[in-house]
Amino acid sequence: MQKLDTAVATQYAAQVKAVFFDIDDTLYMKDGDLLRESVEPALRRLQDTGILVGIASGRVEASFPEKITALTKRLGIDTFVTGNGQFVKCKGKILRNAALPVATLQPLIHFLQTHHIDYATLNNDALKVSAITPKLRGALDPITLNYQVDPNYYLHHPVLQVLAFFNESQDHLFKHNPILDGLKVLRWHEESVDIFIESGSKAMGIACVAEYLGFGMENVMAFGDGLNDIEMLSEVGVGVAMGNAHPELVPHAKHQTLAVHEDGVAAFLAQIPWSE
Repeated sequence: MQKLDTAVATQYAAQVKAVFFDIDDTLYMKDGDLLRESVEPALRRLQDTGILVGIASGRVEASFPEKITALTKRLGIDTFVTGNGQFVKCKGKILRNAALPVATLQPLIHFLQTHHIDYATLNNDALKVSAITPKLRGALDPITLNYQVDPNYYLHHPVLQVLAFFNESQDHLFKHNPILDGLKVLRWHEESVDIFIESGSKAMGIACVAEYLGFGMENVMAFGDGLNDIEMLSEVGVGVAMGNAHPELVPHAKHQTLAVHEDGVAAFLAQIPWSE
C-alpha cells in the first residue's frame, strides 16, 4: 500500500462527507465468514467525526451476511445501496427502487428455462431460486442460505435483478443477444452472473444519496474489489481498491490499499486525520 501524502490525507479529511463500502472481500471475507476486528472501530471512528457510513453492495439486504447485518445494527448504519444500485435507502427513506419490468423479465426467464440455466430473482427483502441444484448451491451458498424455491416469483413481486447460474462455456448464448437489450450482465462467480438494468450501478445509487443529503460525488470515498465496483470507484471523489481487487478494477481507483485479510480498510482510513 502506498502511503498517502500528508497534504492529500488532510485534504481528504476536509473533502469527504460519506464513505461507502462494498461487502464481500472488502469489509468481509466471504470465504471463512470472517469480519476482521479492525473493521468496526474504523467505521465507528468515521461516524464519531460526522462522516456518513454506507453500504454499497451487489447483495440485497435479504442476503447480507449475519455478521454484516449485526455490524450495521450495532453502528446504526442506515444508508444502503443494494442490488448493484437498484435499491437505495437513506435514513429510512427509499430513494430508488428500480424493479425490472415484467415485460423484460418474462422473455429473459423463458430464455434461461429453455437453456436449462438455473436462476434467482431478487428484491431487497427476498431471494427466490428456480431450483436447488449443485451448480446453484456452489455459487450461492457461500453468499447466503436465505433463499427459497419459487421459479415464478417475478410474476407477482418486484425484482431488482436476476442471477443466472452458468459458466463461461455458455457466455456465447448471451453475447449480442437481443434478449439482453437494456440489461447489463456482470460475472461475479465462475458459475454465476448478475443481470440488471443497463443504466444501473452502485455509483448511480450513491449519487442518489449524495443528492438527497446535499453534497456531490466529489465528497464521497468508496472501497471495493470487484468488477461491479468499477463505476463506483471511478465516479466518487476518492475511490479505493482493495489489495485483493480484480486487476481490471485497479486502474479505475485513485488508490489501492492492502487486502481484506490484511485490514486494508482500516489501514487506509487510519492515514487520514478525520478529527483534525
